[in-house]
Amino acid sequence: MKGPKIVSPIPGPKAQKIINLHKKVIMTTTMVPYPIVGSEAQGALVKDIDGNVYLDFSSAVAVANVGHNNPEVVKAVKAQAEKLIHFAGNDYYNEPQAQLAKELVSITPGKFSKKVFFSNSGAESVECAFKLARWHTKKPGMISFLGAFHGRTFGALSLSSCKSLHRKHFLPLVPSVVHVPYAYCYRCSFNLEYPDCDVWCASYIEEVLQHSYPKEDVAALIAEPIQGEAGYIVPPKEFLPKLEKICKKNGFIWIVDEVQSGFGRTGKMFACDNYGVQPDIICLAKALAAGLPMGATVARSEVANWEEGAHSNTYGGNLLACAASLANIRIIKKEKLCEKAFSLGEHALERLNEIKEESKIVGDARGKGLMIGVEFVKDKKTKENAVKETEKITVEAFKKGLILLPAGASCVRIAPPLNIQPELLDKGFDILSDAIKAVESG
Repeated sequence: MKGPKIVSPIPGPKAQKIINLHKKVIMTTTMVPYPIVGSEAQGALVKDIDGNVYLDFSSAVAVANVGHNNPEVVKAVKAQAEKLIHFAGNDYYNEPQAQLAKELVSITPGKFSKKVFFSNSGAESVECAFKLARWHTKKPGMISFLGAFHGRTFGALSLSSCKSLHRKHFLPLVPSVVHVPYAYCYRCSFNLEYPDCDVWCASYIEEVLQHSYPKEDVAALIAEPIQGEAGYIVPPKEFLPKLEKICKKNGFIWIVDEVQSGFGRTGKMFACDNYGVQPDIICLAKALAAGLPMGATVARSEVANWEEGAHSNTYGGNLLACAASLANIRIIKKEKLCEKAFSLGEHALERLNEIKEESKIVGDARGKGLMIGVEFVKDKKTKENAVKETEKITVEAFKKGLILLPAGASCVRIAPPLNIQPELLDKGFDILSDAIKAVESG
């Protein structure tokens, strides 16, 4: 497959039929500013049903870290499908699930004994962590962050605080959750400047504990190492270690949500590895099984002490997903995709900073590895969100064959497959640059 290449109107006639059917029979879920009906994919390229080929800078929402339809993953899934597709991994035993759990225990941060619970999504992996923290501590309270996104099920949604729309008409949610400001240095909630602030946003948690939320009632603190839905917000290097110290000092369970940042995305196997922290519980999904639905919650063994039957599901640890995940991890290691993500990410930020210097509306470019956020503003001094301009840029780029992932108020996420060819990466930034210029010239 070669591309990007636009050969028909968007949406084309075949796509329009599917879109019309979709609107008729499927509940509205998420909103995107462009219509694409995926048909097939390979590596960093996706073809729609009318033959248009797009360069995917989203990896289907940070899932295709080893590329779409990686041949080794496809081979592993086919081989498993010919033997056994499903065998209720939380009720019986099977080898692929045990082998995958062993692998996850080995590669996740922390040189201590761990155990794994398998589920079907990122939200489910967070639900498991939430329940496990409450079970272990016998306490109700949770501390999370403004801008956080942990999923849309009731427990995960209670921890999330990215957009009020996500919560609209669903209140009340799970009680005893408090949200505090994240280390969003470009838009500091306290109007401070890093590093002179001494990362006050982390220290502020101690103020909350002293004045309004008794530490004796807190079970856990949960954080994304890099906030995803908020626009790939990268905290300063001291932030996560400070959170870890607060957890240890106060006896909180330390939960890190690596659903979007895991499996090489940030230039390390896990984003935690960039900061030297070792969470008690780590939540995984998205790129875990290279496109098959799968979540995993990896917990320190002494924390994972609930009774049998306290939590379960039917499809967790599905054999096809296990096969895909084992192949996925092998590929990341064999092809040194963490190192490639780091190198390509440095190049990407260089390109973006060049674009930023020339642009009036690119306010910030940030990231680690190939987890990169670009924030658009109407004015670089006032930092007023450029909401309409951001939407126009994503649509303009899409018309030229580039898929971007909107985020936050006026951000786009850039998260291509980790094995993307350098020339395709540059092609994507050429398209993005042209789209920005087109919108600026209005």
